[in-house]
Order: sequence, then structure tokens, then C-alpha cells
Amino acid sequence: MMAMRYNYGMKKGVYYGNRNIRCHLKVSKRSRRLRVAVYCDGRCIITAPRFMPDFLVNKFISDKSRWIISKIDFLRRFNYKYRPGGSRAEYLKYKETARQIAKERVDYYNQFYNFKINSIAIKNQKSRWGSCSRKGNLNFNYKIVLLPKLLCDYIVVHELCHLAEFNHSKNFWDLVGKTIPDYKKIKKEFSAYGGSPVGGKSIK
Repeated sequence: MMAMRYNYGMKKGVYYGNRNIRCHLKVSKRSRRLRVAVYCDGRCIITAPRFMPDFLVNKFISDKSRWIISKIDFLRRFNYKYRPGGSRAEYLKYKETARQIAKERVDYYNQFYNFKINSIAIKNQKSRWGSCSRKGNLNFNYKIVLLPKLLCDYIVVHELCHLAEFNHSKNFWDLVGKTIPDYKKIKKEFSAYGGSPVGGKSIK
């Protein structure tokens, strides 16, 4: 049996079976629909439009309860892999392996773009998976070695395409889609693990 407590702007319980997860409910005057996000640190944020009837919010949470709990359980097992930044000892341990992977994947994908690259660097960035400078320097977080290959490749292509389009315009996403046609699905996967930033901006 499932039960729920609901209050705007307050923490509430999401129940599924014998599980009880505490979530935070936010009201946004800009939001047009109900949304739920589970972050890498285990937070669950439910966003509701202003004046949304209580029964609709409750129904939404009830419908999403199983999904919320499954995502939290998943992150408790694997969230470490999806969070940028780590200890210096770990950075030094994986740095060269990450460099080899980054160079290999950049070389592979750049055969389809033929962009001019100045350098490839591996860093221990605290809030980014990658970045690109106007000088043609590509930087990647060492933790790309801990990501599934699909997500790693997405980061590589994302930064590679910034060499031609230093923005997130339609032209940029068209370039990304040239080699990763299902990039929208991958972006959603990143969002499920906290909307991890690439290039200093949220993946969108």
C-alpha cells in the first residue's frame, strides 16, 4: 500500500511498499508541468507549477514513486562513477589511462570532423566532465575512465564539436548528432544522474 504526505515548500515522504524516501517539493512560477529529478547526492526534487491542485501532485508522485526509489537505489550503487572530482591520489592513479582513452576517442571521432586540435589535457575538475577553449585545447575529467563507454564518447564528441561551435546552438547539436544520433537519449541519462556539467554548462 502507498501513502503520501504533501506540503508545498516542505520535505515529504514518498512511499513504495515498505520504503520511505524523503523528497523536497518546490513550487515554480515558471514551471508549466510537474517534474521530478534524482541527483547524484541522493536528493529527490519534485517541481510543481503554482496553483497545481494537491490531488494532481499526489497522483504524479504516486505514479513516479517506483521510478524515484529505483533511481536512488541505482545511485547508491553507482553514483560514485557519475560525479566529477575526486582525491588527488585517485586522479594520479587514473590520469594516464584517462589520457589514453581521451586521445583514442578524440582521434576516432575527429576523423568525421577534421577539426584542428591544439592539445588534450586530463584534469581533476570538481564540477565538469570536460571543457574546450577557443585556442583548441580539450580538457577532460579523469573520471571518464569510470563512465560507461557511451557516456564517455558523448563527452568527447560534445567538447570536440565546441571547436567549431562555441555554444549550444542548433548548429552545435547538428554536429553532435552527426556521430551520436541518439545524443538526446544520452543527455537524459546524464540528467538522471544529476545533470552533470560539460563545458561549464549543464548538458541540455
